Amino acid sequence: MIIIGERINSTKKSIGKAVVERNAEFLQIEARNQVAAGATMLDVNCGTLPAEEEPAALKWLIETIQAVTTVPLCIDSPNPAALAMGLAVHRNGKPLINSISGETERFKQVLPLVKQYNASVVALCIDDRGIPSTYDRSVEVMVKMISDLLDNGVAVQDIYFDPLLRSVATSGSTVVETLKLMDTVTQRFPGIHITCGLSNVSHGLPERRHLNRSFLVLAMQHGMDAPIIDPCDPTVRALVFATNALLCKDKFCLNYTKAFRQGLLQG
Repeated sequence: MIIIGERINSTKKSIGKAVVERNAEFLQIEARNQVAAGATMLDVNCGTLPAEEEPAALKWLIETIQAVTTVPLCIDSPNPAALAMGLAVHRNGKPLINSISGETERFKQVLPLVKQYNASVVALCIDDRGIPSTYDRSVEVMVKMISDLLDNGVAVQDIYFDPLLRSVATSGSTVVETLKLMDTVTQRFPGIHITCGLSNVSHGLPERRHLNRSFLVLAMQHGMDAPIIDPCDPTVRALVFATNALLCKDKFCLNYTKAFRQGLLQG
């Protein structure tokens, strides 16, 4: 199970302020806390900075985080120049690029970076026509994009498919269709990873944590093995370990028991 920590993101005011001020200590404490809470990878993003400042800021952020952790990083940016600068200084294992898509220009910009740095990549279910609004269109986009990646030499285990979940407030069938899509992608492309940010599902609704946590458990049952979550949320963290145990993905509940001994099940 891959747990991608989501908290080092400049959309969060405290993180954005720390990046602008180059407050390394604050960010390093955050990184260490997430790893101690069970994160096996950290998403790093400073995309709220002006485009001309983002590459240097992302480079500094990655170097700062890597100075105190050993987990690989999910390098998250819409800016290919920032991705390139971040990848050039990544040292802890295999980096994960967030993201590529079926959009022609984005695919052309990001694929060379995937190959140059032997990186894994998040593949967003979107193409030049936008986010698919039906299951059939999603399958069409998914199959073409993943096939194109495979044809270009990207190994299936280096692809992290993101179905781009919509809010259940505006699309009542989105969860059912997304879970069906997860089943389809794992059947068509054995060995592929599935990732997803949980918060989209609850956008616009009250008490969002209940929807986010419920979707986490459902999605894990349908193959999601690399959720982007807040590992410092004790309930979310405990649900990951418990669900893996119940789905027979934790032999003899060894990871669940280890997590208990480490104090990671206090949710």
